[in-house]
Amino acid sequence: MPSKQVWRHAATAPPSDLPAIDQAAFRAEIDALRAELNANLGPADLVHLRKMQRWGRLCSLFGYATAWIMINPISAILIGLGQSARWTMIAHHVLHRGYDRVPGTPRALTSKGFAQGWRRFLDWPEWIHPQAWNYEHNRLHHFHTGELHDPDLVEHHSWLLRLPVLPMPLKALLIAVLMSTWKWLYYAPNTYWAWRQGLANKRQAQLNAAEVAEEDVSNAWRLLYPGERLLLPLTPRALAYWLRCFLPYIAFRFVLIPALFLPLGHAAFWAVLINSLLAEILSNLHTFLVIVPNHAGDDVYRYDAPIRNRSEFYLRQVLGSVNYPGGRDLSDFLHGYLNYQIEHHLWPDLPMLKYRQAAPRVKAICQRHGVPYVEETVFRRFGKLWGILTGTASMRRAAPVQ
Repeated sequence: MPSKQVWRHAATAPPSDLPAIDQAAFRAEIDALRAELNANLGPADLVHLRKMQRWGRLCSLFGYATAWIMINPISAILIGLGQSARWTMIAHHVLHRGYDRVPGTPRALTSKGFAQGWRRFLDWPEWIHPQAWNYEHNRLHHFHTGELHDPDLVEHHSWLLRLPVLPMPLKALLIAVLMSTWKWLYYAPNTYWAWRQGLANKRQAQLNAAEVAEEDVSNAWRLLYPGERLLLPLTPRALAYWLRCFLPYIAFRFVLIPALFLPLGHAAFWAVLINSLLAEILSNLHTFLVIVPNHAGDDVYRYDAPIRNRSEFYLRQVLGSVNYPGGRDLSDFLHGYLNYQIEHHLWPDLPMLKYRQAAPRVKAICQRHGVPYVEETVFRRFGKLWGILTGTASMRRAAPVQ
């Protein structure tokens, strides 16, 4: 566990005041737009969801349909895109309850039916456990964005990379390894840890008949992030993680699926296996590129105090998130619909299509009230992220409210 002295070696930005705006007026406009979006929920949202789902499935279908022929990048890219689509667009927005209120949505595409029980490997075959994702992402990340309680606070977790004593080539190598493996090395164990810790806290609260706070992911024992202790199956919780997440995914993706091609010969089996491994790396790289820069950069705020009210919540979501340009299905699909991160963080439980429709109006509201609305290409944002990861830049820190 890093000492307090070690933590100070990573440079941090001095506190700065948040933009002085009329928070009540800003909130009123955001609430009015939300009410309008709610009133317009309808068949178009479900049609759009199914379209994105179909595109992801077609990527997987064509990827596997050609993967047995030979080891090739096209099959790997298509399989990887299919994996990314199931996470960033389908699982992400469905589990956020984005389609629960859309008329005609089947149970399998609602938060209560999606990836539940035996449907897990039908709807969302991933390293990440669906319930763990719900807790870590939908609850901790979205309602503590940019705080120490945010389990995905990049600057906080990358303290080791940010140390000036590490040479830049070594930092680049470590970041490349992280990008290529982050779903199984970071996201799966960290979400599972946060979920099980939250359940343990709840049970303890019931036993003590007293309220126990949510897991403090900032102070829990860790080197980089709390979930790292699950990577070796040496404790009951780590063993449960391996049995519920790690081993089932390996068996499904790298044993069962390649084995289906054995009737075509052993060469087909090995081609599918190697293409699947390449797809895994490409999916990791793709999702890292579109997800991690969403809340990092020297123009993005982090916070040392909890949110006090909904007005402040809205302001923080805009100041702590960034968008990528979009507006067309193909571009939005390739971004995993994470290019509307500001709108998504304002209203996590809306359909994907509503974020595209709302983005120009949210941007206009922010301009009227003097709220910075950051929108840049994903590659420019990755450059900003690189500065945070390597310690050559630091995020803005909101000054404590007096």
